[in-house]
Amino acid sequence: MANLIDEVDNTVKTNNVNFERVLVLQGGGSLGAYECGVFKYLYKHKLEFDILAGSSIGAVNTSIITSAQNGGENVAKVLEEFWLTISENVSPYKALITPLLSSDKTTAIWSSMNSILYGIPKAFLPKWFMPNSANYYFPFDWTYLYDPSPLKKTLKDFINFENLKKDQNNAKKDGKKRARLIITATDIQKGEPVVFDTAYQDITVDQIIASIGYPFYGIRWSVANERYLWDGSLLTNTPLMEVFKASPIKNKKLFIVDVFPRKQKEIPQNMLEVWHRARDIIFMDKTDKNIEMLKINERSLNLLKKVYEILNSEEAKVDETTREKIKKLDHEYFELTHKYGAAVTDVIRVGREEKDSHYMLEDADFSRYRIKKLISKGEKDAELVITRGINHD
Repeated sequence: MANLIDEVDNTVKTNNVNFERVLVLQGGGSLGAYECGVFKYLYKHKLEFDILAGSSIGAVNTSIITSAQNGGENVAKVLEEFWLTISENVSPYKALITPLLSSDKTTAIWSSMNSILYGIPKAFLPKWFMPNSANYYFPFDWTYLYDPSPLKKTLKDFINFENLKKDQNNAKKDGKKRARLIITATDIQKGEPVVFDTAYQDITVDQIIASIGYPFYGIRWSVANERYLWDGSLLTNTPLMEVFKASPIKNKKLFIVDVFPRKQKEIPQNMLEVWHRARDIIFMDKTDKNIEMLKINERSLNLLKKVYEILNSEEAKVDETTREKIKKLDHEYFELTHKYGAAVTDVIRVGREEKDSHYMLEDADFSRYRIKKLISKGEKDAELVITRGINHD
């Protein structure tokens, strides 16, 4: 009886691929600048990724990274330039700085309020600045507060969409493997995830914009592939399982960036702090259980393979009737162990912490000061994790 394990092993050896390096980025508004900092450190150490997956602002970051990596550009430089481009030079009036609030928190409050009132010129335009828009004079009929059209224009300056096209050969001009991009959105009508994947389709600016329509901040929904779509983070802010569903064969080495703090020592003191902490918990990385189940699945499949090999060995003392029964299971065995057998070889997490202050709208702070600070913090935290093994599973 033919050994199906050998058949797959030969395929792997032919492709010369043992595992895929995967970067997973979350949604989180301006906190995506922290992801930029983490990536800067990884890029400095010449890490390239086979798969990049993201939701919301993570979809924006991974799209820029994938485009630049497939184009052979200085990826970290392109990503940082994007963040500095959409950031704003805003600073609070001196009269707002009081002994009750640190200058850091005052800046965050002022900048986020500025974003709410005036939008982000290179990213979001408030509806009250759009007198020709539908239902302009009937605000109770509005379905959004901010139009992401400016972001669409900005992304076209930073993404070469030729590099995000489906590639049958899956190879760049230099012969190296192209990075694969997976981004997520949410179908408003069906309440189910929508996955855009360069393994099967070209990814356009409209699909990226569809991934960032966060309704609780009033960002407009999008229409892509004849579906009405909101932010992918509504269903999953860390799209890890989408990666395994899309690529279920090869083992994975995971790099996950968590922009929402997992731990907070201080108990909330008022409703704003209550909402802030609840928001962090809702959107923080919750893939621990998924990874645990994947590892259990790996152990189960390895055991099944050993049993299967024993039963099919020449030394196995089984009668012809039993051997025929085993043969009938070949197809099901192959499906289970090789089409859904990807294992997690390693998990590296970099997580943002809040030690100074907690503020509900820090993810709406696009001030140049904050963006630079987040990039620097992400870079430093990545160094701690990679060099000292902190949060390394």
